Amino acid sequence: MLRVDHPRFRSALQEVENSIDAAWLALCAESDVTPGTPEARELAEVVLQDTSEFDWRVVDGALKQLTCSECGSGLGAGPLGCAACDLANGFRFAAQETDRPDAQSRNEHALRVSSAVARTRHRYSPRARAGYELALPMLLAGKIPTTPQAQRAKDRINQLTDDQLDQLIPCDGDL
Repeated sequence: MLRVDHPRFRSALQEVENSIDAAWLALCAESDVTPGTPEARELAEVVLQDTSEFDWRVVDGALKQLTCSECGSGLGAGPLGCAACDLANGFRFAAQETDRPDAQSRNEHALRVSSAVARTRHRYSPRARAGYELALPMLLAGKIPTTPQAQRAKDRINQLTDDQLDQLIPCDGDL
């Protein structure tokens, strides 16, 4: 079974998508904007003008509302080399990260990066995908690997072929 087909990975990815959708819907409600309307697309463009003013889930929600004028993909999710998507993908990393009360410190940063890789996996190398996707369920649970755990996992990942990497399944505990 490929990692992307594993129920633990699919469930974790859906949980991330749900949290992004919920954050976007909350901003729309707060702004008195109906989701899916031209006004919602305008709101998304406003969010992207200064992503540092918003939580990363709101920014990712805004990106989901827009289509890239250059490649036709969701903005920030197009192929590497699409200048508009490369720029928009970078904007996502300027957004705010507020650690959740039940999570370890800096977990939110790791979760944001891991989910960005998992959601736009074609933009990242097989080794980067493996590392971030394997950790996603643990990060959603509020944990973060220690430096030695992360180094051990990276060492193991670097010893595998691309085909072997795709066979690795997400962990639910330590890396």
